[in-house]
Amino acid sequence: MKNLYSILLLAMFTLQLSAQDSINAYIEEGIAHHDNGDYDKALEAYEKALVLDPQSTVVNYEMALSYFHKKDYKNAIARADIVIDKKDDHIISAYLVKGSALDMMGKVKESIKLFEKAIRKFPDNYLLHYNLALNHYKLNQMDKAQEHVIHAIESNPNHPSSHWMLANIESAKGNTVQSILANHYFLFLEPDSSRSSEAYTFLRENFGGNVTQEKDNAITINVSMGEDDDPFSAAKLMLGLMGASNLLPENADKTPEELFVENTESFFKILGELKDQKQAGFYWEFYVPFFYDIAKSDHIETYCMYISQSGNEKAAAWLDANTEKIEAFDIWLKEYFQ
Repeated sequence: MKNLYSILLLAMFTLQLSAQDSINAYIEEGIAHHDNGDYDKALEAYEKALVLDPQSTVVNYEMALSYFHKKDYKNAIARADIVIDKKDDHIISAYLVKGSALDMMGKVKESIKLFEKAIRKFPDNYLLHYNLALNHYKLNQMDKAQEHVIHAIESNPNHPSSHWMLANIESAKGNTVQSILANHYFLFLEPDSSRSSEAYTFLRENFGGNVTQEKDNAITINVSMGEDDDPFSAAKLMLGLMGASNLLPENADKTPEELFVENTESFFKILGELKDQKQAGFYWEFYVPFFYDIAKSDHIETYCMYISQSGNEKAAAWLDANTEKIEAFDIWLKEYFQ
């Protein structure tokens, strides 16, 4: 009798393994179709897996994702809800799909409430904070957007989109220096994507300050100093002075690339010196020390060419011709972030 019982248990275990293998195969098939943009075929594969395990959170999440990309937001939410109710490892991903689906349906305030609920459960997840910041940004609630995108950066400093969003938030708020710092870090992380060229242009337009030169060569610097206690007021003035200096006769023979390197080095160094005067806060503690150290290193030129490669053909050519300098900068970065 014992032998019969053991045989039955072994048979049941074998069947379970076989069923799981089949589920995994359908999931892999579905993911392949999804990655190829064929969401209907992906959903067909997931439906077959669902027959074997209707409550599978993996299958339901993958279905939610395919429905979302198919722009069938109602079904995306329905599948995401199944995953959220199960409270397993895929719950954060399900919150992201549901929140994004609500957003795409025009239900931004509902999406905000959902992300706030998810953040109470998972306060350190950078994507939840990023998506919540994005919703606040869409509603022009810049202070809240700034708060949550900074949370996202603190949780994952290597997420380029968070820095790019912060650059745009600060630009919308009229905070030029903060916007430039965030933009620099975005380009450091993502120098050669489709949006990097836009970011580089954005940086160059804001980096020289608001300077005009009249027909008689008179140079006018327009600087908005903001509040009296603005810790970035000196840096704002520095931007204007750099922009004016670029127009002086002694700089007439310098290339735009040379001026960009000089201006970047000066900008980073003045911020580093201001930081030494006990400035505090996210920008002073995250961005400024890193850029100050680059400015004091032998790699400032390499850094400037590296972040310029998408928007400047000469910078891209410089990188091709200076592989040893790039390798040295890479070694410096690895040691810096150890």
